[in-house]
Amino acid sequence: MLLQTINHPTTVKEFNLEQKIQLANEIRTFLIEEVSKTGGHLGPNLGVVELTIALHSVFNSPEDKMIWDVGHQSYVHKILTGRWKQFSTLRCYKGLSGFPKCKESEHDVFETGHSSTSISAALGMAYAAKLNNESNHSIAIIGDGAMTGGIALEALNHAGQSDVNLIVILNDNEMSIAQNVGALSNYLTRMRTDPNYSRVKDDIEFILKKIPAIGSKMLKTAERIKDSLKYLFVSGMLFEELGFTYLGPIDGHNLEDLESTLQQAKRKKGPLLVHVITKKGKGYPPAEKNPDLFHGIGKFDIETGQSIKKQAPPSYTKVFGDTIVAIAADEQKIACITAAMPTGTGLTDFSKKYPERFFDVGIAEQHAVTLAAGLAKGGFIPVFAVYSTFLQRGYDQVLHDVCLQNIPVIFAVDRAGLVGQDGETHHGVFDLAYLRHIPNITIMMPKDENELRHMLYTAVQLKGPVVVRYPRLNGNGVDMSEELACLPIGRMEYINRGQDLSIIALGPMLSIAQDVASRLETRDFTVNILNARFVKPLDEETLDALANLGAPIIIIEEHVLQGGLGSAILEYYEQAGRRNLKIKRYGIPDKFIEHGDRLELLSQIGLTAEQITEEISQFLPLKTQHV
Repeated sequence: MLLQTINHPTTVKEFNLEQKIQLANEIRTFLIEEVSKTGGHLGPNLGVVELTIALHSVFNSPEDKMIWDVGHQSYVHKILTGRWKQFSTLRCYKGLSGFPKCKESEHDVFETGHSSTSISAALGMAYAAKLNNESNHSIAIIGDGAMTGGIALEALNHAGQSDVNLIVILNDNEMSIAQNVGALSNYLTRMRTDPNYSRVKDDIEFILKKIPAIGSKMLKTAERIKDSLKYLFVSGMLFEELGFTYLGPIDGHNLEDLESTLQQAKRKKGPLLVHVITKKGKGYPPAEKNPDLFHGIGKFDIETGQSIKKQAPPSYTKVFGDTIVAIAADEQKIACITAAMPTGTGLTDFSKKYPERFFDVGIAEQHAVTLAAGLAKGGFIPVFAVYSTFLQRGYDQVLHDVCLQNIPVIFAVDRAGLVGQDGETHHGVFDLAYLRHIPNITIMMPKDENELRHMLYTAVQLKGPVVVRYPRLNGNGVDMSEELACLPIGRMEYINRGQDLSIIALGPMLSIAQDVASRLETRDFTVNILNARFVKPLDEETLDALANLGAPIIIIEEHVLQGGLGSAILEYYEQAGRRNLKIKRYGIPDKFIEHGDRLELLSQIGLTAEQITEEISQFLPLKTQHV
């Protein structure tokens, strides 16, 4: 196999066209086999096999800087840079990352996990190369869906006026995760269906240059003709108007055309955009038919394409989706918003049942937040369903456009806590720290899937900004048949009462708190267990009662310790003059947590019941000889 000979990207340069086509087939088979065992982003990588081979055939990594936008389509790049032997560890703890990782290889020159950042980073590297008198190229490989991100458009606007050697590869597969939406997507569709512009323009220039003596003068005069052709064949020609030389569109699965076009791009100076048409999931029929499912998938059966899943209660995401559909049946003013992730956020059913009240804004979280504010001003109850890690991108809009005006927007914050195999860029462990300090906001997190239902119902009744955050987990299998009801705002819930210790837990950490209490009960300790429910406002009355009890207080949360629930409680006690309490906080330490199985990660950072019990036992008096 050719694949087994690759230890460095220069190996690819030695292959002829026939061998590269064989290599592409081997890589597809390899990806399908490996990802079926580990899970991962299969569809995006199957779509860029030929493109990645062509890039490494033409350019010299790591001297030429390849930056993979979002990063989940970098598997082929990892294979061609010698990491194919490690693929059995993909997304496993201490194994190969599913995204570019600088410490993993010198060929991963920039770490990406969020969308639309590649052009800015590549432009910065291109300027650095110019200032250092280096002749290397900076190459941003960005999907058409990521082009809707504001930072990508800002970078294009800047780069088009530069004189650096920047190449933007527009990987146009007509999808980001869900079907692309918006004017830019429609524009690219027109470009895909009008591929004749570049060919005709080049033919005219070639003919005019061949005319002796007067050819060059006619060519200058023909600029008006060229502009006319531009608008005749491709409406707008956005990229050339921005200052880029435009090449394409070209077939992203034709290696010969790809290499020829990239060689042409390499010779040209200044900012240049290569428009490549690819098919997401190329070469694996189940992935081609269901690109959204195979964008990111767990273990699956290769023959059928079916996911291998154990029987389990519905996920929090599913419960959110079902509940918001049920509430919207009675509340006609509910509108739901997603940033290109209707399936991932559980809004597919809502989009089908209430299409007029559903808005997919594309990869544009900042816009989504302010759009929600505008809808609320118009009398609607907007629900923006978004992953915790992606809401970070709309921080200013949450503060300035929603909370400052006290506008009733509901933020359904999915993937709160550790998300496992996607790692640092996707863990939702910072949202409390960047949200709870904002005035006017209410923040809650359920202990189980049934409480999530009640929290959503409660959020709809509130007349201000509300965050309901929930984890990337299956529920606990609790009964969900009871009628929806409002929760008492800012009140904790006693799960158990005791005298020797109080444990306040947030969300799924409640089950760990209960386990800790059970272990301590074998040593004759009685434990208060409290379901925090609300991070803001705090339950000051209950906190005062716990302080008056005088027993040590333990706070457990799946969030960074700086700025989370524990910090909020410490702040309250300090302001209340309660400075002699014994308080211990458990949460995410001050470091980025890598990828791996969630339970394994919890163990690594000391967030298991066994570890917590052992540690807090050190400052509790031993009542019995039990172990």
